Amino acid sequence: MTVALNHRVYGETGPALVVLHGLFGSAKNWHSQAVELATSHRVVCADLRNHGASPHAPTMGYPEMAGDVLELIERLDLERASVLGHSMGGKVAMQLALSHPERIAKLVVVDIAPVAYVRHHDAILEAMQAIDLSAHRTRQSVDAALAPAIGDAGVRQFILTNLKRDGDGYAWQLNLAAIAQDYQRLAAAPAGDPYAGPTLFIKGGRSDYITSAHREPTAALFPAAKVKIINDSGHWPHADNPRLFNRIAADFLRA
Repeated sequence: MTVALNHRVYGETGPALVVLHGLFGSAKNWHSQAVELATSHRVVCADLRNHGASPHAPTMGYPEMAGDVLELIERLDLERASVLGHSMGGKVAMQLALSHPERIAKLVVVDIAPVAYVRHHDAILEAMQAIDLSAHRTRQSVDAALAPAIGDAGVRQFILTNLKRDGDGYAWQLNLAAIAQDYQRLAAAPAGDPYAGPTLFIKGGRSDYITSAHREPTAALFPAAKVKIINDSGHWPHADNPRLFNRIAADFLRA
């Protein structure tokens, strides 16, 4: 069953572009990129299910999440749309293109491949679930409580964007129970018949999410795929080098 995704629209004219965030993210992460891309496109930034302000749901595999995005495209009366997705959002975008190619004009996938990955977010999920947020009065206090399990300060700041006020304390806006329960499905690969439409993979030069071992499975599902590498960037190339990222994405989408 689909859920009605929370979203924000940037721009009023031009071809439609739907932007999908990664795990633990939200549409707000893509605000600056959306403003830039809206000079040539009508940009729709969506919160995926169990993230941001979108409804919570008990399950979250890629077929369901792609169905949510299709429902959004239909609700906004978009005949066809290009889709740009990062990490988990990239897999949702790929699944949507594989399942409903007639609705997808172009596909941009950011630093993720159409393959299954080993679990590597368990420590973050466990730390987020273990903390008693109602006992914390400041974001700095929550940050300090997460630090022993999540050593990277940048990752912690990203995680803390999911805090919301709850009385005198805090709560997670995310549906952590559903994410933890279905994490193995989120690590899985999208599946379906090949999508032959224009496809661009944007890889962070310092990231190991896309490797040479992924060329064959990528070509099998996305035979028209091209790859652009943004050097000196990690898993978030759109944040590490936004000017170059926006130029690469905009050039591909306008071509």
